[in-house]
Amino acid sequence: MTDAPDRRRFLECMAWAGTGVLWTVSGGVAASVSLDQALAAPARGKVKPFTFLQVSDSHIGFAKPANPDARATYREAVAKINAMPDKPDFIIHTGDVSQLSKDVEFDDADQILGEAGITTFHVPGEHDMLDEGQGKAFLDRYGKGSLGDGWYSFDHSGVHFVALINVKQLNAGGSGHLGDDQIGWLKSDLAGRSASQPIVVFTHVPLWALYPQWGWGTDDAEPAMALLRRFGSVTVLNGHIHQVQQKVEGNVTFHTARSTAFPQPAPGTPGASPGPMKVAAEQLRPSLGIRTVHVVNGAQPLALIDTPLA
Repeated sequence: MTDAPDRRRFLECMAWAGTGVLWTVSGGVAASVSLDQALAAPARGKVKPFTFLQVSDSHIGFAKPANPDARATYREAVAKINAMPDKPDFIIHTGDVSQLSKDVEFDDADQILGEAGITTFHVPGEHDMLDEGQGKAFLDRYGKGSLGDGWYSFDHSGVHFVALINVKQLNAGGSGHLGDDQIGWLKSDLAGRSASQPIVVFTHVPLWALYPQWGWGTDDAEPAMALLRRFGSVTVLNGHIHQVQQKVEGNVTFHTARSTAFPQPAPGTPGASPGPMKVAAEQLRPSLGIRTVHVVNGAQPLALIDTPLA
């Protein structure tokens, strides 16, 4: 197990950033603090804490009434990162980097991150699968060293990170799908690991049935979750729904992230359907932003604080 993510993997990943969840790990417990509080949080436990940032659903190229310029709000997010007196160890992007899987959109996303210069690990969203190769452009750019449809894992300071792909084989209703090959790989990846090792899983579509009527779930998540439940601390991060939701099942905690581009309706909103939701101009940035979680080294629950982009 390495003290930092594999150097080759770091060099292969394109660096770029946005706004999202700033996670810390202290004493083997995954949690987070706000960007402004990143250095203020004291070290807990015997393990030196580290931080990483989750960003999601930047939708570079989106320019509709819900947000006339997704690039602009993304740059504002990066400016927030750049204002930090210290940087997180790395960034995880949980999908929909682009709006239409165009090279220029990926190029712009990378250019925006270049202003932060932080290593980033990616998983695709369904909007990153719209090219003729059904995700080839994304994998050529961000998937070097990955397996299958882009899944991979790495270790950092005693924590095992697992990137799962659930948008390659979306069902007709829009729900995510992992597939037998990926679940088989996950079984091998987790085999032999101590149940006390913290696990962080990141993917695009929720791994829990958040709102199946809108496709907000993964139809074959259960076999994957059965492999993960033996671990004492499992954190599952996803994007896709553009809003903050949380669920706890035993030792597994699920967290969804806001978008940096546009909001979506709350699940089950009468008369609504999933998709970009137009709000008043003064409400757009408050609908985007970060979710912060204070780490507690012990049995206490995580303290969630949601911080808008503005």
